[in-house]
Amino acid sequence: QVQLVESGGGLVQAGGSLRLSCAASGRTSSAYTMGWFRQAPGKERDVVATINWNGALTYYADGAKGRFTISRDNVKNTVYLQMSSLKPEDTAAYYCAARPGSGLRYMAHEYNYWGQGTQVTVSS
Repeated sequence: QVQLVESGGGLVQAGGSLRLSCAASGRTSSAYTMGWFRQAPGKERDVVATINWNGALTYYADGAKGRFTISRDNVKNTVYLQMSSLKPEDTAAYYCAARPGSGLRYMAHEYNYWGQGTQVTVSS
């Protein structure tokens, strides 16, 4: 079992930046692919970015490319999502997810463990 706790969300003006963190605990000795997803009210949970177990591979959804950066620190068992040039359409609950294995995965149903989410609100 892996427990995930997100932090770093909040209210920010358009054009601003936020850094989300996801601290993992529990069975963290195994290799895990990590992902950030987001879900706006009435919409599906969509991938934002994913990173493989050692950080060598990353994937970004089109809306995140060039603005968001996913990274991980396996010593601290923490994954980050640096978000810049934020837009009102980035407003959503952001979730951290983990799945055992080494390859990238892009779909929510492919992830085994989820955090409780952190709200990001971008005002215009």
